[in-house]
Amino acid sequence: MSSSPHYPLLFQPLDLGFTTLKNRAMMGSMHTGLEDIGEAGYAKLGAYFAERAKGGAGMIMTGGIAPNPDAGADSMESAMLYREDQVHQHRLVTSAVKEADASCKICMQILHPGPLAGNPNAVSPSGIRSRISPIKPRIMNEDDIERTISDFANCAKLAQKAGYDGVEIIGSAGYLISTFLVEKTNKRNDRWGGSYENRMRFAIEVVKRVREAVGEEFIITYRIAAMEMMEDGSSWEEVVTLGKAIENAGATIISTHFTWHESQVPTISTRVPRAAFASVTGRLRKELSIPLITSNRINTPQTAEDVLQKGWADIVSMGRPMLADPDFVNKAKSGRDDEINTCIGCNQACLDHTFEGKRVTCLVNPRACYETEIEIQPTTSAKRIAVVGAGPAGLAFAITAAQRGHNVTLFEAADEIGGHFNMAKVIPGKEEFHETIRYYQRQIELNKITLRLSTPVSADDLLGWDEVVIATGIKPRTPAIKGITHPMVMSYQEAIRNPAQVGKRVAILGAGGIGFDVAELLSHAGVSSGLDINVFAREWGIDFTNHPRGGVAGVEPEVETSGREIYLLQRKDQSLGKSLGTTTGWTHKISLRRKGVTMMAGVHYDFIDDNGLHIQLNTEPKTLNVDSIVICAGQESDNALYQAVSTKRDKVHLIGGAELAQEIDAKRAIDQGFRLACAI
Repeated sequence: MSSSPHYPLLFQPLDLGFTTLKNRAMMGSMHTGLEDIGEAGYAKLGAYFAERAKGGAGMIMTGGIAPNPDAGADSMESAMLYREDQVHQHRLVTSAVKEADASCKICMQILHPGPLAGNPNAVSPSGIRSRISPIKPRIMNEDDIERTISDFANCAKLAQKAGYDGVEIIGSAGYLISTFLVEKTNKRNDRWGGSYENRMRFAIEVVKRVREAVGEEFIITYRIAAMEMMEDGSSWEEVVTLGKAIENAGATIISTHFTWHESQVPTISTRVPRAAFASVTGRLRKELSIPLITSNRINTPQTAEDVLQKGWADIVSMGRPMLADPDFVNKAKSGRDDEINTCIGCNQACLDHTFEGKRVTCLVNPRACYETEIEIQPTTSAKRIAVVGAGPAGLAFAITAAQRGHNVTLFEAADEIGGHFNMAKVIPGKEEFHETIRYYQRQIELNKITLRLSTPVSADDLLGWDEVVIATGIKPRTPAIKGITHPMVMSYQEAIRNPAQVGKRVAILGAGGIGFDVAELLSHAGVSSGLDINVFAREWGIDFTNHPRGGVAGVEPEVETSGREIYLLQRKDQSLGKSLGTTTGWTHKISLRRKGVTMMAGVHYDFIDDNGLHIQLNTEPKTLNVDSIVICAGQESDNALYQAVSTKRDKVHLIGGAELAQEIDAKRAIDQGFRLACAI
């Protein structure tokens, strides 16, 4: 088996002794929610993974499966594997993957959440409650520890019976194993606590016992916390000591992880530079003999190849990138990089859904995890379809309809495609939105869509088509405030397109996603942290060079600012940022606070005049002496064209923000456009 001429290292096989990985591209573990809904969910999960296997992945890691009831909840019984009668549903996954591509290795992650289990039976070494969980876990006694080690081994043996090629034991992120390792969560004074030799005993015994259970010819991956991003995390010496011990205990591969869920450092969002943490894996790789996996924000084949070229890893984990595009690997192998639907690290439909208890999917690929429910079938009756608006909804519809064989013409009044994505892409930390626009542009070419830019259309222009789709998006809402027409007032669109025209003292009215983006843009100076690892490390207080405890101990964040005085205001009397993403909102808030942005809730806007913005805060009058006021007070549907054309013809469809204007919601817009195109 030879490597690809396009990315020779990415497509180089990896000999594990008893088996061989066909390439170095792995789909990393992600909980999808399909694991939680019984046998029907596993059938869907099998189809989901099968598409990624067919798409070229060398190895796939499932989402976490609990080894005993302490590690799960009653409502998630199917996301456990501790009984023989649970094996058959896992065979639905392994059989589907092997049928799609027998050379793809499918492995199961064994996850014991410990104090994060979310049920009254949660356990931990010392009964210390996690900051992010309401449940105080029970302290494990010696019998609990011995039983749990046996449960890991039993789970691995059952996974082997189910047809998996291996397992991954997750020993990071604040889950059970990692809470034994870190002194702040392990206060024991028996053989499982105290010295680091004792604290790492549990992890080592789990790996040893699993190896004994499955024999020598079965992949065991151990996920190690190479950097917890917490001041009281592991020292570098402890990471190396553990890595060597895990290797000696029988692990085939070590996979590096870079956070605890409690950490206040972003590691997976779009504001994190590509491959930001891979050098840490590279440093550990020099200390060990077995292969290492690296991960986090590696979303293009070139980034993966660069990581391998630098000797930072043997395998590159790309979970969300293969969620976004199941054919990621095959496209890379054949040199079709520009056709890859790139993960933008937004987390809106994947990780946010996980933490909200919803089924995972993908903002840029709404078919993800719905493979058995939504199929892009060739049409039996090709139609001439006019699409008005080349924002996310219009683009998703146009491309999918054209893929099905419809004759699509896409009209856009602006001189470029992308709609509001063109504003998102200039916000510091959101540069990845360029990739989605690039993908859509290439799909327009490949699917022979007729694109008419700088072309406003009227209702009369839309009479001669078989179907018409209106995706004209949204327009900013202007609040009824006395003085709103004052020269210092501007829309968020004006501020984003020309930030240089914004003054030194700024009030931003509205603290939804757009308000936070505008604040980020106007407070920013220098290179974006999303584009420079050194800037990112300074802004978040990470020392990649010296690797202090947890990667961050004793390191103060250093943030460069524009020097503007910025007020971010909202009417609602609640914490700002409630509408932001579950897994990314906190990073926005921390970033703006460090840049000196003043956030105010419960604000009543009185009027605007030459002296600035007059408000009431807690019923007290106050004047903000600003020279610019940016309106981010919501949106209204731009549906006038739909109203006009629907009186003149039938078969007119309204989608995206033009149909429903709440927060700017690309996830909903793309999903709606895609689903309509599959059905039309």
